Amino acid sequence: MTTTTARTYSLFDAKIGKKAIVAVTGIVLFGFVIVHMLGNLQIFLGPEAINSYAASLREVPALLWTARAVLLAAVVLHIVFSIQLTLDANAARPVAYRGRKSVATTYAARTMKFSGPLLAVFILYHLAHFTWPGVAMGDYQHSPHDVYANVVRGFSVPWVVAIYLVAQVMLGLHLYHGAWSLFQSLGLNHPRYNRLREALPRALAFTVVIGNVVMPLAVLVGIVR
Repeated sequence: MTTTTARTYSLFDAKIGKKAIVAVTGIVLFGFVIVHMLGNLQIFLGPEAINSYAASLREVPALLWTARAVLLAAVVLHIVFSIQLTLDANAARPVAYRGRKSVATTYAARTMKFSGPLLAVFILYHLAHFTWPGVAMGDYQHSPHDVYANVVRGFSVPWVVAIYLVAQVMLGLHLYHGAWSLFQSLGLNHPRYNRLREALPRALAFTVVIGNVVMPLAVLVGIVR
């Protein structure tokens, strides 16, 4: 094997590795988003249901902190290697295309450079709002044990709801393009699978967005109070 061939193979192999890490961490985070959404939807079952759910998560601290460590590692790795892949792509093509073929994910793909950083900021805001330290965004006091009251009081503030709605739109676009790219990376690019490859990421992203926005909107309009 010549030196040039070996170097080319090494670079190609590194790119595959980075894509694999982004894909695996993306699956972990996508799964968490869905589980988190399902857990939060218990707000519609009343105070006892969601407060009991939140309390059950704290009953086994070792498991809770292990899950948090895995999620943190997934977030960090996902961000780092996504940035590296973007930089690699820009370096490989310093001159932009004169024309660009329109595909279904073009808009979602173009927003990835914005949705990623915005979602990172939103995650910190969301954690500060409801988890730690628990910052009241209105004229009320945050309770470390009454999740239901925190959600109702927090989402009774219109500008807080607006932040969450914008963040969920960004999340939906990010999930859509991420899932679509995952299918591409797995080689599911065949006429037999193309319809599913387009429909499934769209359906998953849409479900997450609807599931997440229905909660703050239900509080804001008085359905949940």
